[in-house]
Amino acid sequence: IIIFNLNKKYNFSWRKVTALGLIASFNKGISGGGYGPLITGGQILVGVESKSAIGITSLAEGLTCAVGVITYISASQSSISWKLAPYVILGAILSVPFSAKSLKIIDARKLKLAIALLTIFLGIFTLVKLYKF
Repeated sequence: IIIFNLNKKYNFSWRKVTALGLIASFNKGISGGGYGPLITGGQILVGVESKSAIGITSLAEGLTCAVGVITYISASQSSISWKLAPYVILGAILSVPFSAKSLKIIDARKLKLAIALLTIFLGIFTLVKLYKF
């Protein structure tokens, strides 16, 4: 939808943002992924500027992940293997300055297009992996 409406301005709605958060968080909880593209693209569709949508998503995803880990630990009978966690966290932290700098430089319209294309790519990739075409 974003890709066909790059120049369109959307009207902001708290109801839509709340529904978006619930759907994306549920998806994150059952699959472990997909939160970022859903929330970022969804915010753009409800009227949030693309650069702001990325910043809001980063904050919300961090909090959502923290709540998810705490809930999993407290409600699950199985344990988490923490072997990879330090490496994943280090990689994520090291990428932040480059991501922030890139976001500052890129044009908002081009960013909106990139978000749309990457979301489509991720969706196709997920379907291919799921159905092993």
